[in-house]
Amino acid sequence: MENVILVIHLILALSLIGAVLMQRSEGGMGSMGGGGGGGGSAGSRAPATVMGKFTWILAAAFIATSITLTIVAAQQSAGASVVDRLIDVPVATDGAATPDLGESLLPPSSSSEAPLVPSGN
Repeated sequence: MENVILVIHLILALSLIGAVLMQRSEGGMGSMGGGGGGGGSAGSRAPATVMGKFTWILAAAFIATSITLTIVAAQQSAGASVVDRLIDVPVATDGAATPDLGESLLPPSSSSEAPLVPSGN
């Protein structure tokens, strides 16, 4: 399920990039009166084009898939933390237990467990 949503999300992202790049540039200095150019008042908007509407639809779908992916990821990670994943090392398939890396990373609790220091020869 997550992979299907992710593929749709990627297709929407690429389509949205293409739709934005295909639109005619209406902003910049020309429409704000800085570089001369087009008539009309500074606050007027151009009429909505088919490409503009299509871009809005793609943007809304992209946001919807983003929220959906966030919800799916949150549900899959509910109750588990990164620390739990580091400490809980799975048992090997041959039946032998794998060493617990969580305890080996801690400093020794008593002097008898202190690491040996090589003597100078």
